[in-house]
Amino acid sequence: MSVPRSRVLDLIKAQCQVFATIYNPEGVRMGNKILRQRLKGPAMASYYPRKLASVKDVKREFGPILATWDEAEEDRFEYIDELKQRGKSNPKKKTGPPAEKPGKKR
Repeated sequence: MSVPRSRVLDLIKAQCQVFATIYNPEGVRMGNKILRQRLKGPAMASYYPRKLASVKDVKREFGPILATWDEAEEDRFEYIDELKQRGKSNPKKKTGPPAEKPGKKR
């Protein structure tokens, strides 16, 4: 002897009200399982150490008032100058409008 479906759904509905769960008789995917999980943001944020102030931050804050020396930036400029002397640096960017090539018509 089987129980009518409407009666089983009423039982499930009452069960959901008592235990504070979602009533979903059709089994539609709603994402409740994911939304119930704890947030991962605070755990991930605490995993990485806090960022300390860098030379760029100090320069931005105090500007020309304070003379600072960024060794990494100076090394980078020196490396770029070496590349330029050997002819291996980035090409110069074009400044004017594009010149028309002879023989091509639009």
